[in-house]
Amino acid sequence: MSPPPSPAGLEPTVLRKSAPIFAALGDETRLRLIAVLCAGGAMSITQLTSGTQITRQAVTKHLQVLAEAGLVRDVKTGRERLWEFELERLDEARRSLDIIAQQWDQALQSLQRAVEDEP
Repeated sequence: MSPPPSPAGLEPTVLRKSAPIFAALGDETRLRLIAVLCAGGAMSITQLTSGTQITRQAVTKHLQVLAEAGLVRDVKTGRERLWEFELERLDEARRSLDIIAQQWDQALQSLQRAVEDEP
């Protein structure tokens, strides 16, 4: 059986680039880290673990997954290592979701026309 055709606007390369982003954001802890970094700017691992039950080692592993997906990056400031959010990669994922949303809208409009046109 052959794979279904790629939807218009969602070429295989776009899907390949977006998949790691969605996979990284599929974890509650990583999603929380992204939210904290979006709200607070660049932060150290100490700051990211403050007031939580999450260990520094666990946060480090989650940040590595987010970094591999291109969602965060580390910046060295003297001896300190700060982590910051990378908006561009999330924008790429948003564009993929926008294309999917448009396709859903078109499919629903086609369905509505078909239902309304039936006698």
